[in-house]
Amino acid sequence: MSRSVSASCRRDGPRHVLHTAGFTLVEVLVVLAIISLLMGLVGPRVLAYLSDSRVKAASLQIKGLTGALDLYYLDLGRYPNSAEGLQALIERPAAAGRWNGPYLKANVLPADPWGRAYIYRSPGKHGAFDIVSLGPTGQDGDVGNVTSWQP
Repeated sequence: MSRSVSASCRRDGPRHVLHTAGFTLVEVLVVLAIISLLMGLVGPRVLAYLSDSRVKAASLQIKGLTGALDLYYLDLGRYPNSAEGLQALIERPAAAGRWNGPYLKANVLPADPWGRAYIYRSPGKHGAFDIVSLGPTGQDGDVGNVTSWQP
C-alpha cells in the first residue's frame, strides 16, 4: 500500500524525514522590518490626531460648561463663586434662592479628556469666570492648557 505525499511535504533519504513548507527566518525578518517602517511613519500621525482630538473635546466641554454657567447667571443674577465651583451647576448652593437646575444634562460634572477635573475661578482673571483644563501635562500655566478665554 503506497502513501501519497502532499505538494508541501516530501520525504528525503532513507530516514524519511518529513519537511513542511513554511517561512524562512529571512522572510519573517523582512516582514517585521516593513511593519516597523510603516509604524514609524504612521504612528506619529495617529498620535498627533489623538492629541488634537483631546484638545478639541476639552474646548467643546468648556463651551458647554460656559453655556450652563450663563443659564445659572440668568436665574440667579450671578455666577457661582470659586468656593461653590462648578458643583453649583448640578447641586443647589446654600445661597442660591432662585436656583433652577441642574444645568447639566448628565447631572454629573465632566472630567477633561485627560481624566482631571476642570479648574473654575470666579471672579476670573480673564472675565467673569475662568475655566481651565490642565491639558496633557497637568501643569497650570502650561502651553498645553485649554481655557475658556482662548479660542
